[in-house]
Amino acid sequence: MRATNSSRRVDLGLALAWALVAFPTPVAAAAEVELGTPYPAVAVAPGSKVSFDVTVRTDVADRVDLAIDEVPADWIASLRGEGFVVDGVQTTGDDPVELTLDVTVPDSAPAGTQRVVVAARSGQARDTLALDIRVEETAAGQVSLTSSYPELRGASDSTYRFSLRLENETAEDLTFALQARGPDGWRVEAKPTSQAQAASAVVQAGSNSTIDVTADVPAGTEAGRYPIVVEATSADRTVQAELAVEVIGSFDLTVATPDGRANARGNAGSPIEQPVVVKNDGTAALEDVTLSATSPTGWRVTFDQETITVPPGQEGRVMASITPSGDAIAGDYVVTIRASNDLANGDIEMRITVETSLVWGVLGIGLILAVVVAIGWMFRRYGRR
Repeated sequence: MRATNSSRRVDLGLALAWALVAFPTPVAAAAEVELGTPYPAVAVAPGSKVSFDVTVRTDVADRVDLAIDEVPADWIASLRGEGFVVDGVQTTGDDPVELTLDVTVPDSAPAGTQRVVVAARSGQARDTLALDIRVEETAAGQVSLTSSYPELRGASDSTYRFSLRLENETAEDLTFALQARGPDGWRVEAKPTSQAQAASAVVQAGSNSTIDVTADVPAGTEAGRYPIVVEATSADRTVQAELAVEVIGSFDLTVATPDGRANARGNAGSPIEQPVVVKNDGTAALEDVTLSATSPTGWRVTFDQETITVPPGQEGRVMASITPSGDAIAGDYVVTIRASNDLANGDIEMRITVETSLVWGVLGIGLILAVVVAIGWMFRRYGRR
């Protein structure tokens, strides 16, 4: 009888064990599911696409089914994970699963705020995520191209340099193709700063880039105002900057003497008067032309006029007074006479020959005569003895 009861207990235990293996106890579904995003409300322009970073979190490992419960008419919304359109995720109970919600706003979307709702379900656990999207024409941000100094002024046969600021206030990185147009015969180029060979500029979202524009003006360009247009184009966006160069003529001057000779003579310590001709070979007046000179040490060079104004195609005359130092020995010296202002300059090298002073010659002759007279006197006085 005891053996029978013992056998029955063993059989019952085996039956229970078999039942547990064949019919495992169900694992409880997640008691909590949570959807989240760092930016649940944004503003976009019609015809644009916006993406939200969405996280799915549960307190235990489980499968979570996802759906987009609410989306405006004609709008397109989809959940993506690692390149796939996602209808559900498997959570670990520890780290959240990261997804991207892409929403495409149609061009015809009216201004105002619309809502997209994402729903999550895990067993009896539920959660929803409401995303508000405000449609506004200017929400996409602006692109601008500006210059602090859009107009420069100067002579022909010069190179003019402009600095422009290309600003991208949109939410995406943009690549801009650059183009510059100027008058016929001018060489005009637009390049990103420090990228001399580049023809385009990449400007990150919310950032800016500096564009260098150079304009080479041909020699002989007549005075006047000449426009330059710079364009930056990215996809369907094009911005322009209007620049200008005001050419006020060509500037060139030469320094010479009236007879064309570049040499003069004089004595040490005595002034040498030398006329100087300043000729304006340009097409615009040369104002405040300053006269200066480079001479040997101890020499002095002055001018009867320190500054002059010379009309185009004409010449002005000044008198230079060149005084060699009093101890200058006989020989040839070089004095450079220069005329210049902010727009042009020129010079001439004068060869100055310093001769022995006539005073010293007279003194020498006098000394010789004195010696002869003294010797004659001595012979007459002491020769008779």
